Amino acid sequence: MLKTRTTRRAMVAAAAVLALTLGACSAPGENSEDEGGGDGPIKLAVVNAQSGQLSSLGKWEHKGVKLAVDEWNAKGGIDGRTIELGLFDDQGDPTIGTNLARKIDSEGYIAMLGTAESAVTIAMAPILRQAEIPNITSGQSPGLTAVKSPFLFLNGPTSTTYDESLAKHIVDQKKITKIAMITNNGGYGKGEHDAFTKALAGRGIKPVDDQVVTTEQKDFSAALTSVRQKNPQLIFLGAEEVESGLIVKQARSLGIRVPFAGAAPQGTPVFLDTAGAANAEGTIVSSPYLSNDISEASKTFAADYQKAFGEEAELHGAKAYDGAQIMLTALKNTKGAGGKELADAIRAVKHQGLLGNFAFDDTGVGIFETSIGTITGGKLVAAS
Repeated sequence: MLKTRTTRRAMVAAAAVLALTLGACSAPGENSEDEGGGDGPIKLAVVNAQSGQLSSLGKWEHKGVKLAVDEWNAKGGIDGRTIELGLFDDQGDPTIGTNLARKIDSEGYIAMLGTAESAVTIAMAPILRQAEIPNITSGQSPGLTAVKSPFLFLNGPTSTTYDESLAKHIVDQKKITKIAMITNNGGYGKGEHDAFTKALAGRGIKPVDDQVVTTEQKDFSAALTSVRQKNPQLIFLGAEEVESGLIVKQARSLGIRVPFAGAAPQGTPVFLDTAGAANAEGTIVSSPYLSNDISEASKTFAADYQKAFGEEAELHGAKAYDGAQIMLTALKNTKGAGGKELADAIRAVKHQGLLGNFAFDDTGVGIFETSIGTITGGKLVAAS
């Protein structure tokens, strides 16, 4: 009897060692059952805020990615392997983001799409770099390129491009020089603040007022009172959708009638709904994707998005769709391989996307142009 128990223990121990060995042989993005054969699903992580004030961004992003992945899976995936999405909620919090970076590494995700929040992506970048997990982000802060990670890519322009285009329109063309600024102290706001002040400084202009608010602030009466006293011709906004909308709404209630200007957030339905269409009228927006009618490709994308999700597409969904298409093309070119090979393949992709023609440089930026629109009658249209 003792001999039988001893034999059974030995068999169990041997089986455990064998299981650990087989698990260690599985490549990232494969199930342990594949034994490294490369025939299991390819796991991609989508990390974005799904709750909290920035959740609208995360939900748009997820839908854009899902639309692209569903299209690829319907055509057989990557060499017959299904693309599997894992959705993670970072809540717009950099600390949660760093924990999620470790989680997706430990769970065998081969690459990551997201986040839309620059500060969260910057916090995650060192962990993803060490794990050699390529990441295509929708953030736009110049701080993303300052990380200098060969595994980090942007699916749109940086704030430098957004705000230089805006300055050209406002200052060079419209001859507006008396400009006030309201930005927040988050990753996005800091990037916008620095990029726009640099664009103005290059034209010999200093803002007449430069107000910085917190990311969680709801009452902007003090900042707006200061701005009103300076009597600007225009107010630049460097804050996300909800906060920007609240600033505009409160500004109008204080009798401030000058136009506002900003980048991606000011072109979204959330900004418009929060501010109110009448209050947002005349807002100047710098964006690489002004509307769903800019091209035949955007019309097709918008129709497919509407069919899939029952709502109108916008910039963030389009950016995420482009980013996913680039990622999936690179995966096809590597036959599902990850790590440095996948990062190099992403950098090599030349993609004619919804936002323009992508060609990545050494900083991970692939597109360098935006257009200027204005909110007119509750819609964002090309500026005259």
